[in-house]
Amino acid sequence: MKTLKVGMLGCGVVGLQIARLLISNKADLSSRAGANLELVKIAVRDIKTKREGVSANLFTTDSNSVVSDPDIDLIIEVIGGIDPAKDLILTAIKNGKSVVTANKALLAKHGAALYAAADKANVDLYYEAAVAGAIPILRPLRESLVGDHVLRVMGIVNGTTNYILTKMDENGTAFADALKQAQDLGFAESDPTADVEGIDAAAKAAILASLAFHSRVTDADVYREGISKITSADVKVAKAIDMVIKLLAIAELTADGSISVRVHPALISRDHPLASVRDSFNAVFVEAESAGQMMFYGRGAGGEPTASAVLGDLVAVARHRVSGGLGPKESDYADLKIAPIGETKTRYLIRLNVADKPGVLESVAHVFASHQVSIQTVRQTGAGDKAELIVMTHSSTESSLSATVKDLGKLSAVTDVASVLRVEGIN
Repeated sequence: MKTLKVGMLGCGVVGLQIARLLISNKADLSSRAGANLELVKIAVRDIKTKREGVSANLFTTDSNSVVSDPDIDLIIEVIGGIDPAKDLILTAIKNGKSVVTANKALLAKHGAALYAAADKANVDLYYEAAVAGAIPILRPLRESLVGDHVLRVMGIVNGTTNYILTKMDENGTAFADALKQAQDLGFAESDPTADVEGIDAAAKAAILASLAFHSRVTDADVYREGISKITSADVKVAKAIDMVIKLLAIAELTADGSISVRVHPALISRDHPLASVRDSFNAVFVEAESAGQMMFYGRGAGGEPTASAVLGDLVAVARHRVSGGLGPKESDYADLKIAPIGETKTRYLIRLNVADKPGVLESVAHVFASHQVSIQTVRQTGAGDKAELIVMTHSSTESSLSATVKDLGKLSAVTDVASVLRVEGIN
């Protein structure tokens, strides 16, 4: 068979697993690719670090020597981040090398530039591992569903936040304690901001939306809220109404043909398929015009799951090198408008601390009516100074709902607006 030489950028948790599997499973992978896949060089920061299962002779600290080596055919990038990954990938592409990357942050911010470079150089750019780890979701959107019209993509795409919310729901664990558990288990970084504030999920939402709706969507287009303000009281209320809180990445077509792309915590019914996705697992729920509803479920992070997705892409681009073909290019023909968050339709569950006296409910209802927001249910708990109203709305625009909440906070009978949660996945 023809030999294709592989270079890799980065060798952390994911990269080390890729290297080990590429070496140990070389015969099988080569047979599937139709070419002898030979890992020949790996760029790292420190060549002194011991990496068991991988020969020390493969490592170099010179990243440019990997992407500029004329003998290397394929590049795997698992450095992460924007710099220096962007310049290295662009250099590799310019030098005629197909690239497999897991870099969601880079794709969500500069995907268009990478696609344009790959198109000009007539090489492949594959990135299945950038969203939801081992779960095959990008290729179905990019290829399998290309004959259909996707209407909505809604998913749990961050394992750290899902683990935290699972522990809060099942064990009554406080947010800070659940986060500490996630860090102790290696699910969360010492600085968990990218996870708990939805930054990681927003990058993935941009990639999903771009593929699903054939339009360029960047991370800057994604409305984002994290889970750091979710309290045990919110979880308790969710349980009382047979719902669960999840951090959701949502991309959907609006009534006027725009795209709404957002990441935020939301209540979903416990009978929704996403409600049963526990711990660090991920799942993406897709609704298409002809195919109907589908859910893709599995491990969304970790060395081995992510390596599985990367190696799947590597085999695909190797096959193209052997046959002389190419995979799908960027599909942005639709060029749909990104809807502002204010135009997005959703539901709110609002908890209000109120005085328990005559006329309170009437004044609250008047505020909802003034913004043309319809109330579905109202429930009161407690009495006296600690009375609480829990209001579920019907579907309305985000702008109307947020204006309603703002005016509720001005009522003399309302002590404070304790929390506001969106409600998704119900009619």
